[in-house]
Amino acid sequence: MGANVILNKLLSLRLLGLLHSKLNSQNQCLFRLCSSASSALMLDYHVFDESPKLGSNFVVNRSSAMFGGTRCELYPLVVRVFKSLNWRVAREIRFGSWVESHGLSHSINCFRITIHVFALAGMRLEVFALLRDVVGYYNEAKYDMFELFSDMLDSPRHVERSAVVFDMLIKVFASNSMLENALDVFFNAKHVGIKPDMRSCNFLLKCLVEANKVEFVRRFFEELKSSGPSPNIYTYTIMMVFYCGGDLRKDTDITKANEILGKIYRSGLNPTVVTFSTYIHGLCKVGSVVVALKIVRNLCYKKQPLNNHCFNSIIYGFCRSGAVHEALEVMEEMKSFGVLPDVYSYSILINAFCEKGNVERSLCLMSEMELHQIKPSIVTYTSLIHGLGKSKLMQSAVDIFRSFGASGLKYDQAIYETLIDGFCMQGDMDSAIKFLEEMISNNLVPTAFSCHSLIRGFHKLGLFDKALEVFNIMLQNGIQPDTITCNFILDVYCRTGYLKEALTLLEEFRCHGINLNTHSYNAIIYRLSRESYPERALEILPRMFKGNVLPGVVNYSTLISGFAKQLSLKKAVRLFTRMVKAGITFNNITYTILINVFSSNCKVNDAYGIFKEMKKMDLCPDQICYTSLISAFCKTGEMKKAWALFEEMSREGHLPNVVTYTCLIDGFCKSNRIDLASSLFDQMNRDAVTPDVVTYTVLISWYHKRAYMDQAHRLYDEMKAKGILPDAKTHEVLGLQDGIIHEG
Repeated sequence: MGANVILNKLLSLRLLGLLHSKLNSQNQCLFRLCSSASSALMLDYHVFDESPKLGSNFVVNRSSAMFGGTRCELYPLVVRVFKSLNWRVAREIRFGSWVESHGLSHSINCFRITIHVFALAGMRLEVFALLRDVVGYYNEAKYDMFELFSDMLDSPRHVERSAVVFDMLIKVFASNSMLENALDVFFNAKHVGIKPDMRSCNFLLKCLVEANKVEFVRRFFEELKSSGPSPNIYTYTIMMVFYCGGDLRKDTDITKANEILGKIYRSGLNPTVVTFSTYIHGLCKVGSVVVALKIVRNLCYKKQPLNNHCFNSIIYGFCRSGAVHEALEVMEEMKSFGVLPDVYSYSILINAFCEKGNVERSLCLMSEMELHQIKPSIVTYTSLIHGLGKSKLMQSAVDIFRSFGASGLKYDQAIYETLIDGFCMQGDMDSAIKFLEEMISNNLVPTAFSCHSLIRGFHKLGLFDKALEVFNIMLQNGIQPDTITCNFILDVYCRTGYLKEALTLLEEFRCHGINLNTHSYNAIIYRLSRESYPERALEILPRMFKGNVLPGVVNYSTLISGFAKQLSLKKAVRLFTRMVKAGITFNNITYTILINVFSSNCKVNDAYGIFKEMKKMDLCPDQICYTSLISAFCKTGEMKKAWALFEEMSREGHLPNVVTYTCLIDGFCKSNRIDLASSLFDQMNRDAVTPDVVTYTVLISWYHKRAYMDQAHRLYDEMKAKGILPDAKTHEVLGLQDGIIHEG
């Protein structure tokens, strides 16, 4: 046997002894030495040169590291890692620096050896860090990541030595969202006979779920079930999160979630508290809150692990459906089972009561939190301020806001914007601007929401110039307006008569990717229709189609109303027919407009036919609809039908207004049924419906024509006594000159 071979074997034994000694000192198992291929490579390059020149700051001789050289000084650092397993030593040089100095082939060999050393020692975090360095370089240099599997494989004949390395490589790829590369490593490892660790598989599955890679998740899970490694409770819990949606997916497949729960029990595994809470959350997301509550109660009786997240999901589910008091009962039941409510439990309820307008109950819950030493979050305070704003208790909202700041908590953007929005809804724009300035002084940047609140507030007050000023500031600061804000601005332009500019702005919004809706276009349609240009308004519909916005019932109803005002019955009916063909569902407004159209054109039977069709569609006619038909029948003298509708209207819970009564009184007067007209007039007063000048004039006219002058003048004086000023028609009826008013 040659001297070199004996020396090589001795050196190998020495290396093994050093590694064995180091591992024992760390209370770790002894692993096999690196592959024969790696060992031979090290020996060929005299890796055990321990001369002083190899200190921590040694400089690699670039010329001797070339591929064709007979000696390379890359490997002394590897030897030091073998001897000491010192992480600081291994991190002296980054992978990219090695590649720059010695080329990719030598560098990857050296790093592979170092990585396997730490892997054999069970130092998984170090392996992860080294692999992350390599992957980062490959990614930056745009190298083929799929080559890393073969580059990192220790030996085709001893693949089991690479198990830890590939577990960590899967994690490196998965944590960097390189999910296809991670899956490739998984399948390649299984192909060469390596069984990946279940922890790495679960991590990859979790990353796939978080990235919402639906097909990858399903296929990977099926692969685990069919050929291993066998799923554990954490695997099933991740799949439960996947099917129940969690906070990551909008879709919830509760049927699949039920299957997962069944598989857990059939596998003899015990669901964790996370498994249960996720499943309960999924049930509540699909609206099965009552079912979720029954399951939670059953689990409590069986002493199964539950936490407040399970109950919070149910509390939120009830609150979302408007059953706030049921949600409050769940929290009390939660306490009886020994599960303490947390800040989220209270915050959900406080927000729900505030939305319902019950601020007093929300304040009681806040006091209860204080009693149990549960510190409210900024979300809790924001909900309370929102509720106070809705109840027009802005001073109380400000007091809560200041107490929040005094408690040491830091204001955020949302709480400021909620306060600003409350002032805008109340019309107190000065206070809104004041808090906006304070927000900016605290280095918080206004968002589209706060600008929207200001624009809406100014719009409500009719301060259109101010609304436009805020809008221009938005654009100058690069704040993208939302759809509702754009709709307000379009309405401002239309209200101020700038229709051409509104159309131009509409196109600009569309070109900038703002999602316009039917209301965006309806501001222009309404203004054109109101100004007696329904034909021009009709030209807006092609623009809507061009902007991928399908005209809706509100647009067609506005157009029909416009043509109705012009008494263009045929065009109004043509539009209605177009709505039918387009499959647009009509609403009360559309039917009421059509009834008005036919009634005003003396086609009362057609109007009544539409009324009956409306009821067949399970739409409930409102006060306006009934009054329109009653008026039409009164004009044609069909008082029986008018009276029948009046009685039906009352039965349906729609209170007649002054117009309804006046139409009937006028109809009975024209039919010479003054008794019924007078009876209705008295009923008006009993029902606290104040007659107007038209009502009085109708009765005065009837009495005057029949020479009942005392009654006519009595009603005239009564009208004035009630503060109702006679108009020209009243004076004409009584034969008085305009402007002459009798003193009562």
